[in-house]
Amino acid sequence: MKQAFSHLPMTTAASYSADPRRASSELRDAFRDADPGFVLFFCSAEYDLEVLGRALAQDFAGIGLAGCTTAGEITPNGYGQGCITAIGFDRHGFAIESALVKEIGQFSLTDAQAVVETLTVGCGSRNLAPIKGHTFALTLLDGLSSQEELFLVALNSALGSIPNFGGSAGDDIHLANTHVYCDGRFHTDSAVVLLFNTRCEFEVFSTHHMQAPGEKMVVTAADPDSRTVLELNAEPAAAEYARVIGVPENALDHRAFALNPVAVRIGDDFYVRSIQRVNADRSLTFYCAVEKGIVLTAMRPGPMLPDLEAEFARIEQAIGTPRLVIGCDCFLRRLEAHHSGRHEATSAFLRAHRVIGFNTYGEQFNGMHLNQTFTGVAIGGYRHEWR
Repeated sequence: MKQAFSHLPMTTAASYSADPRRASSELRDAFRDADPGFVLFFCSAEYDLEVLGRALAQDFAGIGLAGCTTAGEITPNGYGQGCITAIGFDRHGFAIESALVKEIGQFSLTDAQAVVETLTVGCGSRNLAPIKGHTFALTLLDGLSSQEELFLVALNSALGSIPNFGGSAGDDIHLANTHVYCDGRFHTDSAVVLLFNTRCEFEVFSTHHMQAPGEKMVVTAADPDSRTVLELNAEPAAAEYARVIGVPENALDHRAFALNPVAVRIGDDFYVRSIQRVNADRSLTFYCAVEKGIVLTAMRPGPMLPDLEAEFARIEQAIGTPRLVIGCDCFLRRLEAHHSGRHEATSAFLRAHRVIGFNTYGEQFNGMHLNQTFTGVAIGGYRHEWR
């Protein structure tokens, strides 16, 4: 289906076909009248990605194109599963440049500076709007690379005052292979960096609904390279975590992780470090960096929808009613909404507020790697100087 905003240079679409060729052609047909200069998409990992990649490259030849696989899609109709959702950006309202970074664990500050310079020169050559104050960056990372933190530190330093956000690609919670798309094909162990220069108002944001910090656990043994905690409070990690949250150890699964998050405190704020899985040796593997000596605090999720409502009200005060929101929503939030009976209400909220995006294996916000947040950019109307 297509949902167009005739007064703004953005069009949204989704295909629910399981056939990759048909899904690609349906997106192409949805965007035909809009004539976008760039298309950003998010797709299920259930597709045959080689076939889908070729079809997209053919159907959108001559148009900038980037995207990633997901742990669930956010479509014009709200939550989706097993589909592909996309945004088309008109060339008169947005100058968008993309860069593919391979082997993201080797990404240095020098590399980051070269990437950012190439992107800014490309956007600036369009003479659409000044780079400063009119530009944001979006990052799409391989969600199983375990290299997000180092990559983001380098990139954020190179971006300087340019706000940035993004999400880690998923694979429908199989935890096997996650992919980003750029230069006509899907890639692993890679990242896509997108620079958006625009005439529209925008607000990059991040929010979460965690509250009521509880018992603390010290990481007493860990393997940082694999993001695995071996011991908490000198006990097997899975056993101690299960004790703290009050469930049997054999009940630790994605539902338990979603409803019983743990966080690290940085300054006055808490940042969730989501658990990925329990291992055979009773260790816990995380989606974010962990190391010996850090303190994890058990948290309790507050009401998700009121938090979203408050954040969107704040955004509306800043830029007016958003015409579109690109959303990176942790897949554990979606699981929480499902298990708490608020899935339909949350989906309806996303639909009503014109959110397009995906459920992630981690979110990025101004150089930080986060979990269990809703992070994104709200795009408003044209700024006054171009009205």
